[in-house]
Amino acid sequence: MGLTTDELSAAVPSLLRYARALTRDPDAAEDLVQDTVVRALERAGDFRGEAAPQTWLHRILHHRFVDLVRAGRCDPVDDETLAERVEQAWREDAYTVDAEAVQLRAERAEELRDALIHLPAAYRSAIVLHDVEGLTSAQVAEVHSVTVAAAKQRISRGRAMLVSHLARGTERRAALAGVPLRCWDARARVGDYLDDELTRAERSALESHLGACPTCPALYAGLVGVRAGLGALRDPDTVVPPALAERLRVATSAARPGGRAAY
Repeated sequence: MGLTTDELSAAVPSLLRYARALTRDPDAAEDLVQDTVVRALERAGDFRGEAAPQTWLHRILHHRFVDLVRAGRCDPVDDETLAERVEQAWREDAYTVDAEAVQLRAERAEELRDALIHLPAAYRSAIVLHDVEGLTSAQVAEVHSVTVAAAKQRISRGRAMLVSHLARGTERRAALAGVPLRCWDARARVGDYLDDELTRAERSALESHLGACPTCPALYAGLVGVRAGLGALRDPDTVVPPALAERLRVATSAARPGGRAAY
């Protein structure tokens, strides 16, 4: 089937937004996009249309980004340990945050981007793809080459880590009594609640918990605020800088048989 020139060109603004969110460095983001375009052209014959062109291109960029992160890390950090540490805090019924502080910070693009860069690469990528670029959990799974369940876990953990980071020490503890559902059971369902993937009974149970729990509503509000803030980072009018467009033209011209530029 192969990847068409139009499909590649149409994906560049989205790839650039994604790369900027991942790297927080304009030059590094442009390098990532150029590498992705060149690699996509080199592998264009391998594209069979089993995934959407956008998903396939984001997969190339994601894996290139992960490779660069691993290569540049002098003191390897166990990303799973970091994620599990935050999840363990969220499992405690008494854990909560200052929802107003989190929401205010999530509304400030610079603070949100700064918080994003502190997330482990896989989790950062997952929530940017899902909440900024609008990919489904299944598409995120394709990009990351993991199961849908694993992709959902990365999205859920990524959001939780982002809320906890934005809280910046404003966490507080509170006593619980007589609240339906354990807090972790409720918190674990919030992602599916936001994506409208719960049954009516599950939605009702979660809403009842949120109506009675003294700690979870703030966390839920934080997640809603973070999700909304991430969605606002998706600028539909993202413009590819002329210098990057020229770099891509030169790179694709060299990569294409016969020296014909694709972009």
